[in-house]
Amino acid sequence: MVAAMEFEEKHRRMIEVIEEEVAYTSHAIGKSKLDARVMEAMRQVPRHEFVPAASQMLAYSNGPLSIGHGQTISQPYIVALMTDLLEPQAEDTILEIGTGSGYQSAILACLVKQVHTTENVSPLIAPARERLQRLGYNNVEVHECDGYFGLPELAPFDGIIVTAASPHVPEPLLEQLKPGGRLVIPVGHEFYAQELLVIQKQENGQFTERKVLDVVFVPLTGSGHHLAAEDIN
Repeated sequence: MVAAMEFEEKHRRMIEVIEEEVAYTSHAIGKSKLDARVMEAMRQVPRHEFVPAASQMLAYSNGPLSIGHGQTISQPYIVALMTDLLEPQAEDTILEIGTGSGYQSAILACLVKQVHTTENVSPLIAPARERLQRLGYNNVEVHECDGYFGLPELAPFDGIIVTAASPHVPEPLLEQLKPGGRLVIPVGHEFYAQELLVIQKQENGQFTERKVLDVVFVPLTGSGHHLAAEDIN
């Protein structure tokens, strides 16, 4: 009971810190508040369930945490911001690249009809599936594959969100986006010079791009990532 009360208080404080961070970065992100639906999802999802047991008391701190295998669970502010930038709607089908522990998947599951999420780091896949099912996020399907190439067999998607940095925007993801849809992705070198981009596909098939913030993400894994890295070297 004490632990549950502690988590509740830490969770409440996390929401306050996200709101403070949004206000502080409002000049860059173009708004002083995030969508109320997004913030409600951030309130609903128990972040401590998505981190290793040893890190649970840090689960609601406003920073990334290791989940093993060289991967992380993103900073809560960044999760909230990327979700808001995606502009998810209730009837949407969303593609997420980089399941990790499943936290971003769970946030999206509160907001849309269906989430398809891909993971290339094999040891993370079964735990993420079990966790999402146990917590009742039944509208999330975890796919083991190289996310750089998306899921062409299930495309097109209303929105795509990428939770690892790619050296450039993967062409397959642009192709799998519906007209009017958005791709939210960190782009840049490994661990430095990364920018969070919002790319929108117009009805005529053309794309608009907006740079939002400088960010730091772990690199996208898989053969597609390496091909992308070679392309810019």
